[in-house]
Order: sequence, then structure tokens, then C-alpha cells
Amino acid sequence: MELSLEYQVREPKILLDKNPLLLLLHGYGSNDSDLFSFASELPDEYFVISARAPYDLQYGSYAWYAINFDADQNKFSDHDQAILSRDLVVKFIEELKVKFPIDSSNITLIGFSQGSILSYSIALSYPNIVQRVVALSGYLNLDINSNNYQNNDFSKLKIFASHGTVDQVIPVEWARKTDPILKSLGINSTYKEYPIGHGVSPQNFFDLKDWLQGK
Repeated sequence: MELSLEYQVREPKILLDKNPLLLLLHGYGSNDSDLFSFASELPDEYFVISARAPYDLQYGSYAWYAINFDADQNKFSDHDQAILSRDLVVKFIEELKVKFPIDSSNITLIGFSQGSILSYSIALSYPNIVQRVVALSGYLNLDINSNNYQNNDFSKLKIFASHGTVDQVIPVEWARKTDPILKSLGINSTYKEYPIGHGVSPQNFFDLKDWLQGK
């Protein structure tokens, strides 16, 4: 069965009738090997699947959507491509549920940077498909959510978000604006900051693992 996205998989070490899924979405200019490098550190009962973004930037780099610059070097995102990728990931999740014995009521996205921005959009647009999000070094871009997303039922959605206080790629102020919006939608969200740049510190990783395991 040919799936919509290239991916790498770590099968669960503890087999259940159906196992939960951790789907890893990498950042702009990276690839599916990046986040997959810490798959062995993630809880044993999960399928850990790392997806490769669809837009090829050459030399092993991929993106979920283009980031363009204007004459003044202001960055702006290609929202049309982002929405296409949002729906492509949802289709990919449905394909994974056919291919693997995945518990459809226990699906978590772990996104970094652009993958984190996309994870927010997937979860807010399709909270019936994704129950949890770990959003690392990202922010909420409301322009790429589905129409009338605020009317969705978020009662089962939980989000863990984290950001570096000296992030030089995505300003921490952008991340700080996200948590109040999530709370206003009634979403169960946790937000933490770490004294790092655009990355994941050991303490950050430790905290997200605890969160995944409900500690």
C-alpha cells in the first residue's frame, strides 16, 4: 500500500490489540530523520512514525509549505500550501490506521517549528482525529485553520507547548500569544518556556515525556 507521505516507523515494543500513535512532523528545511532520531527514547507502547514533508527543497531538506521573503526581507508563509499539507497529513493518518493496528482514540502529533504550526492547525481543524499535540518551538497561525474551526468540539483535545526564551527563529512572544487563545477555546493546554534558542533542551524533552505518560 502506497501512502501519501514518505515516513519512518518504530513499531511498539509493547504490543496491544491496538497501539497509540505518535506522529512526528519536522521543521522547515529538515526531514523525517530529524525527530525520528529520538524515537528510541519515546514510550514503548506507541507506534512512532516520522513523516517527511511533501515539498522538496533539495539536498535532503523538505518543507510543509513555502516561506517567502518580500523586498524588505519580511517573511510570509504560503497559506495555500499549508492548508494542502494540513489536509494531506489528515489523509496520511487515515492511511496509517488502515496499514497499522492504531488506536484511533489515542493519536498524538509532535511537531517542531513549522511542524508545530501545522500540528496546531490539524488539531484545531480536526479534533475528532487528533487527541493530543506536542507543539515545540511553534505558534498558532489562525489563517490556516478550517472554516468555523472555533465551533469544533475540543473537549478531548490536550496540548503541550514549549518554547525557548531566546529563540532567534520564532520569537517567544508569538508562542506566548498562543496559550490564551487555546484557553479561550476551552482547550486543555500546558505551556512551558526554557532558557534556550530554537531547539529542544533535555529538560524540555523530559517534561514532554512526562506529559505524554500523564505524570
